[in-house]
Amino acid sequence: MTKRQKYSIDLPGHMAECDANYLRLLKLFPLLPSRDSNQFSLDINGQVLDIRLDVQERSPYTTLLKLSQAPEMPWSRTPSLTIRMYHDARSAEVVEYQGERHFLAVYHYPNETMRHPDEKAQINRFLGEFLSLCLARGIALSAPLLTH
Repeated sequence: MTKRQKYSIDLPGHMAECDANYLRLLKLFPLLPSRDSNQFSLDINGQVLDIRLDVQERSPYTTLLKLSQAPEMPWSRTPSLTIRMYHDARSAEVVEYQGERHFLAVYHYPNETMRHPDEKAQINRFLGEFLSLCLARGIALSAPLLTH
């Protein structure tokens, strides 16, 4: 019988996910420096969802974004995420998910809240998968502005 191995965070993998999420967000919200919101649709097998990215807070080195979806799907809880974008590091991480915040890098398991040992990594991986789906299946609501 082997003892259960203790989980340790894959820091390079986690940082790569956060860096990729930063780039995905910039692709979905190219006018982020000058606008406070962006909206587009997402077509999932004929079901059209409205996705919004709203700036909650700006500072010289960071932007706080709220990602929301409507309408709620009968088979899934509507995702609600708050994301902090770190412009100097070109990285983005989830700071709030479904009203929960302050995620530790590692949780001992079992724990009082029954969070997975890698809860923080899973939430940021979910954001990456959701943003990738938006990039692959998203529909612009208006023509993009082209600059010279």
